[in-house]
Amino acid sequence: MVDVLFVKVYSGMVSSLPTLLINYSLRSFPILHPIWAYLEEMRREGLIVVPIDALITATASRGWICIDCTGEATVLDVDKSENQLHQKFQIHARDLRILDPLLSYPCAILGREKAILVNLEHIKAVITAEEVFLRDLTNDDDDNVIPVVDELKSHLPPAEKQGESTTFEFRALEVALKAICKFLDARTTELESASYPALDELKSKISSRTLDGVCKLKIEMTRLTGSVQKVRDVLKQLLDDGDKMAELYLSRKMASSPSISERAAETFCGDANDVKELKMLLEAYFMEAERTLNRLTTLREDIDVTVEYKFKNHRNQSIQLEHILNSGTFCQTILTQVTGIFGMNIPFTWNHAPYGFMFKWVVIVPVVLSVSVFGLIIDYARRKGLVGL
Repeated sequence: MVDVLFVKVYSGMVSSLPTLLINYSLRSFPILHPIWAYLEEMRREGLIVVPIDALITATASRGWICIDCTGEATVLDVDKSENQLHQKFQIHARDLRILDPLLSYPCAILGREKAILVNLEHIKAVITAEEVFLRDLTNDDDDNVIPVVDELKSHLPPAEKQGESTTFEFRALEVALKAICKFLDARTTELESASYPALDELKSKISSRTLDGVCKLKIEMTRLTGSVQKVRDVLKQLLDDGDKMAELYLSRKMASSPSISERAAETFCGDANDVKELKMLLEAYFMEAERTLNRLTTLREDIDVTVEYKFKNHRNQSIQLEHILNSGTFCQTILTQVTGIFGMNIPFTWNHAPYGFMFKWVVIVPVVLSVSVFGLIIDYARRKGLVGL
């Protein structure tokens, strides 16, 4: 039995979801040979063949990384980690779907009874009072997740060695916010370094190649602006709602429960309605996201102004050329009218001797008059600034 998975390739990227799954041998039945031939033709047109076992292995590797308060990381498979999150921290399956990398959910920071759900672009994590469960994106976003894991290992030491009053969940949340803001800021810097040389090239010479490059940069900037805007909106919604901020105080809620842990009790202090610590944390990264958004807005304005200026300049040059050609056509009609008059079958005494010398004056005078009128029109337009000659 041959297990075959056909996955459509779009622009060199393999879709994450299978488009066709065949779990039986097509070659074993002669009646199915035409179907096999058709599928082979589809494969040659852009479909690749992947064994199902490879897909299962790749899917299993997309598990969770558990980082405890000592900074030790443990890789868990999907089933084990999700069962632990559901049973121990009472996180429902609908909440875990928000953190599924194969599904598209908006950015969010949600407070639950025993956990904080963080969905910020590639950072998908569940923060508890003593552990952090980070979604392991081993394929596309591996380079972006590894620095987050390293930051969590270094910023989540035991409370007795930390020497700070900041609770565990807020240290973990700060690492996530710092990582996403740093990631967006780095992408903005890369986009700026690629955009301004392209704009300088567009200013010097307008062409289809330069316009295509600027359009691609603008598309990338639009996507990045959307990502920054989502993160900014999430932080703003939290800052505007004190009740939602209070839900993120896991240690405070654990302190009020009978089954409080000693570490959580040591880190809890202050008024039950005081959210000043979290508000200061969120405001700092909200300002960071705001600065990144302002940089992208400035870049967008520069691109729009440059493109609009070049198009207007190009259009003005086309209008000037059209005016020059129209002026030349008008002056040419003078010569055409004279030629038309003398071309008609009208008896003129100039057609007979001794008036043969008049022919050259009939030709020379209209030509000189046409050129003189054209020169006067161009000189007037240049003195009035209507043409850039």
